[in-house]
Amino acid sequence: MNNILTVCVGNICRSPVAEAMLKERLPGRKIWSAGLHAVVGHGAETTAREIARQHGLDLSAHRAQQIAGWMCSHADLVLVMEARHQQELEKLYPTARGKIHRLGEFGAPGGFDIADPYRQPQAAFEAAHAAIARGVDEWVRRIKLVS
Repeated sequence: MNNILTVCVGNICRSPVAEAMLKERLPGRKIWSAGLHAVVGHGAETTAREIARQHGLDLSAHRAQQIAGWMCSHADLVLVMEARHQQELEKLYPTARGKIHRLGEFGAPGGFDIADPYRQPQAAFEAAHAAIARGVDEWVRRIKLVS
């Protein structure tokens, strides 16, 4: 699993945080992010960027980009934030079906979604950051077992 793509809606809150966490924990791998309906060219949302900074992650260089078929083809693993993101990606790119998973797939029984904090209070961003960290911890553990 050398090429990992993280996906959310706008690519300015959740997927950039997941990307940064994975890059920190899995050095030497190609990890990037995109959005299903990206705010193309925008940086990470201010609150997400600040909370990430407090946890030692730098999102200052991030710029949102729109998901494209080549990204799913190139990725060994595509991690999405919600079950509906998985369904939408599988519909758009059926050949990538087996490599699209929720970041929270292995959390609680049945997994968990990571709610979109966009335009929500800081507490929503903090909850999303914590949920992303839980998902990343489990995926990193599993990836290290197979590689």
